[in-house]
Amino acid sequence: VDVSSFFRAVVANIFSLSFSQGGSTITQQVVKNSLLTKEKRISRKLKEWVLAVKLEKILTKDEILNLYLNEIPYGGAIYGIEEASQTFFGVPASDLSLTQAAYLAALPQAPSFYSPFGQNVDRLNARKNLVLQEMLKNNFISEDQFNKAKQETVVFKPREEKGIKAPHFVFYIINELEKKYGEETVRNNGLKVITTLDYSIQQKGEEIAQKFAESNKKNFNAENDAFVVIDPNTGGILSMVGSRNYFDKDIDGNFNIATAHRQPGSTFKPFVYAEAFNKGYTPETVLFDIKTQFSTSCSPDNTTSLNGCYSPENYDGKFRGPMTLREALAQSINIPSVKALYLAGIKDSITLAKKMGIQSLTNANQYGLTLVLGGGEVSLLDMTSAYGVFATGGTRHPYNSILKVEDRDEQVLEEYTPQEESVLPEKTASSISSILSDNTARTPGYGANSPLYFNGRDVAVKTGTTNDYKDAWIIGYTPSVVLGAWAGNNNNTPMEKKVAGLIVAPMWREYMDFILTKIPNETFTPPIVDDSFVLKPVLRGKWKGGISHLIDTISGKNATEFTPKETTEERLSGGIHSILYWIQKEDPNGPKPENPNNDPQFTYWEYALNRWLLEQGISQPSEPTLPQGFDSIHTEGSKPIITILSPQNETVSVNDTITISAQYKTSLPLKEVRFYMNGSYVGKSEQQPFSISFIPSNFPYSQSNTIKIVAFDTAFNSGEKETTFSLTENQ
Repeated sequence: VDVSSFFRAVVANIFSLSFSQGGSTITQQVVKNSLLTKEKRISRKLKEWVLAVKLEKILTKDEILNLYLNEIPYGGAIYGIEEASQTFFGVPASDLSLTQAAYLAALPQAPSFYSPFGQNVDRLNARKNLVLQEMLKNNFISEDQFNKAKQETVVFKPREEKGIKAPHFVFYIINELEKKYGEETVRNNGLKVITTLDYSIQQKGEEIAQKFAESNKKNFNAENDAFVVIDPNTGGILSMVGSRNYFDKDIDGNFNIATAHRQPGSTFKPFVYAEAFNKGYTPETVLFDIKTQFSTSCSPDNTTSLNGCYSPENYDGKFRGPMTLREALAQSINIPSVKALYLAGIKDSITLAKKMGIQSLTNANQYGLTLVLGGGEVSLLDMTSAYGVFATGGTRHPYNSILKVEDRDEQVLEEYTPQEESVLPEKTASSISSILSDNTARTPGYGANSPLYFNGRDVAVKTGTTNDYKDAWIIGYTPSVVLGAWAGNNNNTPMEKKVAGLIVAPMWREYMDFILTKIPNETFTPPIVDDSFVLKPVLRGKWKGGISHLIDTISGKNATEFTPKETTEERLSGGIHSILYWIQKEDPNGPKPENPNNDPQFTYWEYALNRWLLEQGISQPSEPTLPQGFDSIHTEGSKPIITILSPQNETVSVNDTITISAQYKTSLPLKEVRFYMNGSYVGKSEQQPFSISFIPSNFPYSQSNTIKIVAFDTAFNSGEKETTFSLTENQ
């Protein structure tokens, strides 16, 4: 009995508010494991001390150690040194080599953490070397034995399946539980754990992972793959496939790629575009996809990425000229994306990504403008969860895997409680979903009938491949589910130089098709498009000038506040420039920069643009001819005046037919009249007497209701009028 160790453990437990430390000697552990229960009570500890002293009197230290080694847990269902020796090395304990024995001596402190089948093999190797060092220090082995054992490469037998289901997910759960409760509690306290796993989805994922990894290995030198499926509305992990086969030793199949950190390629782009939209840029904002030098330490005419310069390429080596952000993201074009990151800001983009669930990105200076092309390392689990924020319209539900934990006495240790946080404006989220599900915008890059297109279903999706072709990603979602997939090699060797669509999209598509059969057919909320002339032309898709002049097409004069959009023509002046000429990057809707040269990137973007214009034979446009005077056809006095005749503050039955009629006083003939009830469109009339009949119960209604009439004349002058009426359920 080591009293000092016991009291040290007591102090540690008091400060940590846990019972994770016990301070027991090996003799005490033999007594506890063989003769006593696992309860943590002072009376049981006293019994343990008494029995330990008695045991020491009847057995030698070697005999006690023998008992300890024959029953000590080695992780999972492995107990005792003999079973561990057979399981890990396929030999009796008596035939273990020095190095193998050192490994088995290293494991008992934390069998799951140090497991050779887990993700901490490097830590296991370090602990094995510590065992050998202690043996040398205490003269159990010679210097020569120490050196040979330290250098010896030991091969562990592959883990036997033994009926385990969803192994990557199971060991992920075990690891999470051990972090919370300690390894001893998880191993010995008979915990009952209810998880978020949907095993039918998990089974299908494992089947598809095996099928496609085999073909990808043959066709693309990509022998492994992984999947994560998450419910974005709860954060629940529905499936986790960490490799094509957990038990495949040739690919280190027990290694869980779903939680490993790899470069995500272009799948990181949506976070950058989202931050740009947060700042006031729009999906219609125009950037130039042209060869550009971004390093201000290099000359603008330098088109290389050597010696500290940075001039990236697109995946196909082509340059497309002016592109909207919608087109650039949908087609995954690199150069506009790098510019989008500069406009959005590296630091702010990382901050947003962290809020959405990407926890592994740290110092903004570490990545630079390569961040948007996947320069940071992230996990498939984090990425899939973060895309869930787009799926929910801006709400973050942290991923979770455990719904409930009970101990052997059915006492609830923890239970899932929903957590949510609004981390993204709904307009931004819906804009990203609109772009990533826009097959028309995507078609030039992927084709009209790619695996990314779902006829009749709203599915948003983004692919990504790293520049060194070591990782291929694809993440897609509906409002109800997010599916992330990865393909590559565990050892980080590159694949064939193919885009992600050829490597990872087919297997992702087959899995998504299966998942879609289990969830409702839902649609994304369409974004509100601001196409007001108040927005700068460059934010509305215009690039042949940045100063807007509005002309009324009927009068031929300058438009006024009364000129309708239908008769407004825009003429641009100011010439063709990069966006930095027209906006201050932190405030795109603010005033034009007084001196664009103050932005360090302006000279570089402008130089690249002028070079492109020259190559394309495009001249600066001439200044437009502007009219004199202002629109006199569209004025306050020219609006149609409406007098509603019926209904007029009356009460009618919800199932009666109501006729809306009115008198109209206009300067020009009426062209169309539109009718609304409580904001819902009822219909329109294009001929005299410009009235309409309808049944109220066919529309949303309440006791008090509003009718609105909007009338347009042939010059698009418009006027409107409202009235109220009451409804009753009586027949």
